[in-house]
Amino acid sequence: MAVEAVDVRWATTDDAESLAVVLCEMATHYRQAPLDHDRATATAMQWLHDESPAYPHFAMAFSDGAVVGLTSVAIAHPGIDLERLMFLKDLFVRGSARNKGVGRALIGFLANHCVSKGIGRIDLTTEDWNEGAQRFYGRLGAERHGQKVFLRLSGKALRAAAKS
Repeated sequence: MAVEAVDVRWATTDDAESLAVVLCEMATHYRQAPLDHDRATATAMQWLHDESPAYPHFAMAFSDGAVVGLTSVAIAHPGIDLERLMFLKDLFVRGSARNKGVGRALIGFLANHCVSKGIGRIDLTTEDWNEGAQRFYGRLGAERHGQKVFLRLSGKALRAAAKS
């Protein structure tokens, strides 16, 4: 496994096109309907425009000037012992860049951010079918945490909750 030189940084509005490229590839990987690239670019621009400088949500990885991966995160208050926590919503490495150190570089970037900002942990989920992701996180020392059940409010249920 060759480790590439990877540059990881917080995304800015200048990265909207690169973010859209990865979002489109990610949708296919996660068995979603293909995304319209122009719509993905416009949405990425809006998301990046709305980001708070205090809590950036996308970290992006580049190798030789090309985008190779991303993470989407949120910072939550309070965490255990009054330490904030980072929730890793997505970590995605493009197919051509897998097993080359990109995922480790992204996690290292996030972990360094957490340590420097007093954020006590990174919580994440992965699909039960995504054995590659589970092996990757296991190699990093992530432990299965069986105390929580993942639930979702969306669609009709979300609209009904909004009316209550």
